[in-house]
Amino acid sequence: MSENAPDAPAEDNGGNGGGNGSGRVLNANRRRPLLTGLAIAVVVVGLLAWLYITFIGSRSVSTDNAYVAGENAEITPLTSGSVIEVAVTDTQQVKRGQVLLRLEDADQRIAVAQAEAMLALTQRRYRQSLAQGSALGASADAKDAALPAAQARLASAQADLIKAQTDYRRRAALVDGGAVSADEVTAARNALTAAQAAVQAAQAGIGQARADAISARRDETAAMALVSGTTTDTAPEVRAAQARLAQAKLDLSRTVIRAPIDGVVARRSVQVGQKIEAGNVAMVIVPVGQLYVDANFKEDQLGKVKPGQRAVLTSDFYGSGVEFHGRVVGFAGGTGAAFALIPAQNATGNWIKVVQRLPVRIALDPRELARHPLRVGLSMDAEIDLTDND
Repeated sequence: MSENAPDAPAEDNGGNGGGNGSGRVLNANRRRPLLTGLAIAVVVVGLLAWLYITFIGSRSVSTDNAYVAGENAEITPLTSGSVIEVAVTDTQQVKRGQVLLRLEDADQRIAVAQAEAMLALTQRRYRQSLAQGSALGASADAKDAALPAAQARLASAQADLIKAQTDYRRRAALVDGGAVSADEVTAARNALTAAQAAVQAAQAGIGQARADAISARRDETAAMALVSGTTTDTAPEVRAAQARLAQAKLDLSRTVIRAPIDGVVARRSVQVGQKIEAGNVAMVIVPVGQLYVDANFKEDQLGKVKPGQRAVLTSDFYGSGVEFHGRVVGFAGGTGAAFALIPAQNATGNWIKVVQRLPVRIALDPRELARHPLRVGLSMDAEIDLTDND
């Protein structure tokens, strides 16, 4: 008994060992199909991913980092004044040319009246200058006509002088023979002297007439220089007055501020009675019919993106049931990090590469925007068709 007692446990241990080995084999046999199935599943998933990337994913790029934007119009009065009327409110739809607000215009109306009066006065002065020029021209013509008369008087004086000289010589020759008296000789001498003086006076008269004619013609030239080659509408001083009147009327028209584009009023910051200065923003108009999307794609997505390619977009505002269609317009001049207020300092030793995003502008179809209006800042999902190379 003592010898067989140790053997029984040995047999039991051998039997248990054999049972455990059979269990391990059975478990291994059961796991093998699972591993095989898992391997097949991995291969199938990998193959499907490769097929998607090769034949579907490579045909387009997409991003959900996209937002609606637009060229907003800031309404800034070009003249200062007190607001007397605000005709619109925030969220209101307006049309181009519609009155947005009015400024008090009493000062501008007074300026227009003053400019009109100055223009009328300038035109009268111009016509007066024309009349003066004509009068001086007539005077110069009269002075010119006086010269031949002076020359005629000189010729007459010279003839009288010749006659007086002849008479004096004849009488002087006869005085010794007693044919003429001394009084006659004296009278002839006096006549000769008078004739000589008359010639000198006539010569001086010609010089004076010539000088008067030259002076009168110069006065005419000086007067006509201000109006020569011009009319009442083209004279420089008249045109300056017209410009001042046009400026006054422009300032008056600027007291009525109108919408420059169609759109929706936003950020209205002006109230009736407020004094507004020229250049201050009174409100903003968002052109909801001419919006676009800035889609921020990763830099490794843009290798095949080109301007003109078609894009399909959806908005969280309407959901995936409403699609917007557009085309790529172009790329921004730099990434958001490049234009940040504090740009990244990549030259430091703590640099970590971060995939950058570049804004891509996509123009939207105005007809679709009319059917489903968007607003600036709304989120969009954008997908660009890379196969569109038209």
